[in-house]
Amino acid sequence: MSIPHRPQQPGKATNHASQAPLEEVPSLLSDFDLYLFGQGKHYRLYEKMGAHPRVVNGVAGVNFAVWAPGARMISVIGDFNQWSRATHPMHIRHQELGVWECFIPHLPLGALYKYAIYSRHHNYAADKIDPYAFACELRPHNASIVADIQQHSWQDQEWIARRPARQELNAPLSIYEVHLGSWRHVPERHQHGAVEEDRFMTYRELAPLLASYVKELGFTHVELLPITEFPFDGSWGYQVTGYYAPTSRFGSPEDFQYFVDYLHQQGIGVLLDWVPSHFPKDGHALSYFDGTHLYEYADPRKGEHKQWGTYVFDYGRSEVRNFLIASALFWLREYHIDGLRVDAVASMLYLDYLREPGEQVTNEFGGREHLEAVAFLRQLNEAVYAEIPGTITIAEESSAWPLVTRPTYIGGLGFTHKWNMGWMHDMLEYMEFDPIYRRVHQNNITFSLMYAFSENYVLPLSHDEVVHLKGSMIRKMPGDLWQKFANLRAFYGYMWGHPGKKLLFMGGEFGQWGEWNYKESLDWHLLDAPSDPHHRQLHTFVCDLNYLYQTEPALSALDCEPEGFAWIDCNDVDNSVISFQRRSPNADDTLVFICNFTPVPRQGYRLGVPQTGVYHEVLNSDHTRYGGSGLLNDNDMPSGPVPWQSSQHSILLTLPPLSTVILKRYADSVGTEQTPTPASSAGVDPVIE
Repeated sequence: MSIPHRPQQPGKATNHASQAPLEEVPSLLSDFDLYLFGQGKHYRLYEKMGAHPRVVNGVAGVNFAVWAPGARMISVIGDFNQWSRATHPMHIRHQELGVWECFIPHLPLGALYKYAIYSRHHNYAADKIDPYAFACELRPHNASIVADIQQHSWQDQEWIARRPARQELNAPLSIYEVHLGSWRHVPERHQHGAVEEDRFMTYRELAPLLASYVKELGFTHVELLPITEFPFDGSWGYQVTGYYAPTSRFGSPEDFQYFVDYLHQQGIGVLLDWVPSHFPKDGHALSYFDGTHLYEYADPRKGEHKQWGTYVFDYGRSEVRNFLIASALFWLREYHIDGLRVDAVASMLYLDYLREPGEQVTNEFGGREHLEAVAFLRQLNEAVYAEIPGTITIAEESSAWPLVTRPTYIGGLGFTHKWNMGWMHDMLEYMEFDPIYRRVHQNNITFSLMYAFSENYVLPLSHDEVVHLKGSMIRKMPGDLWQKFANLRAFYGYMWGHPGKKLLFMGGEFGQWGEWNYKESLDWHLLDAPSDPHHRQLHTFVCDLNYLYQTEPALSALDCEPEGFAWIDCNDVDNSVISFQRRSPNADDTLVFICNFTPVPRQGYRLGVPQTGVYHEVLNSDHTRYGGSGLLNDNDMPSGPVPWQSSQHSILLTLPPLSTVILKRYADSVGTEQTPTPASSAGVDPVIE
């Protein structure tokens, strides 16, 4: 028997909290509700299950409903009845499904409660939080809270109306990944340097500061590490106990609605990490809920992730699928979230994921594919697109599972996007090499284009890459101080040119030295350190990349189609230089990217160009504005009839060290043909033509 959340205290419940007779209280769940629940397709189930204020026979109170088919008795305990198990028993209204209900009159919003469950199995008894609760106590307490989430007056109608177009596959999607608990603390220090008490910012405090900062940087969306209620700060939110409750660490449900509403009014989308892959073993939550393996698989070979210390949801049970899918739709519908990043999809797809031989099962065909989880993911995505059009789903999926972002009717999983983990691993490995060795690792850069259009990808530089001794983004870069920042700028420039949406974890935009620490605020003092301008200059570079990304159609219009990309030269191994085009349906939009991944400047570098005309530099990561050496292409670069790199025309330009240079042809130069300035006039040996 588990330890009760509150010690039972003597005394009786007052008359105003007495329970109404069962026959006077009609059930909130109709027969149709129960049918849909049994089928796993009641996508508004949270409107019936859990705690809901209602009026019965003119008396206001709260209706409670919980699914616990293995229970012998259940009572509602809380601060309103001194946590007494005898005062407010529940009644099983729907024997077949095991749904229990009761109505408690005169119960106010804000009341704390749990379900005291006595099982029909093994004399099991435990006090459980409400799986459908809209709010929870601040840890280390964990009681559920009666809440009304319909109090906020939304003002984001313009954003919602324009959202489908802003989240199309051909729209720019640049995501700033945020952990709310460590983005910024307040207050950090007195103006005279004395340390103040460190605390989280609230949702309402965060909203204007985060919105202003994200707008300045030019990101289109923020993605929040999970804010669904969780007990342990060190899990970063990925071990969820409250699938319908925003964490109380930063405020109330209405405060979080205000947060989302405010960002929408500032033109910023909000994505949420959502975790249907596993849940923690905490005794007050979902595990062994009614004395049976209700939410998790009973067989530990299928129902437990030993390395994570968590349970796996039973995707074969319709009521469990319903619980999860209704949760996903809840955040999209009731909190106006614009999309869900679904965590750890690979762990759901494979029955042998992180399991040793003998600790795994096979599917009915003898394979390793988790067919019930596959069916669940397809149902999830179909429900999201049908119920909340214009929202998106993103899979964190690290394997080669096919058709993750293809429609379910052709056998796909139905996600909008998938994280490109292969690109991320290859490029981080490449950038960590000393430039002298990069020439033998050119395939790290080029391999991703072999599969770049097999899925709709997001390029992630996420929180997972800057923890557990992996080093911050700037510390991954080789060389001295100048070279570290030059390497990172060149890398970001290449990333923004590569097909795929963009995601950058907080702190990466200004080159924080320290690894991410979930307990501490980012090192904001680096942005304004007069002795070291590199951080502010990198911040400026990211701003300009995002501006270019949002204003140049070539970077998004054909982002998920092969026609949007073409190599110019991917074989200049000796120089560690790559060059490519990004294209839109309008040829005048074409951008040319040239990346030099060595610290050697290259004067008079000949480059084949897709069209004749005059080219100019639109961005150069070596600009002094960004902390570079200032080796720019200030003059226009006219093309000449010199075949080069499979092109009939070419230009000469200067490649700065450790840089990404972006060029564009003047639209009014169609048909012009000029002889390039001889390289010898720039003080270098002429290129033999």
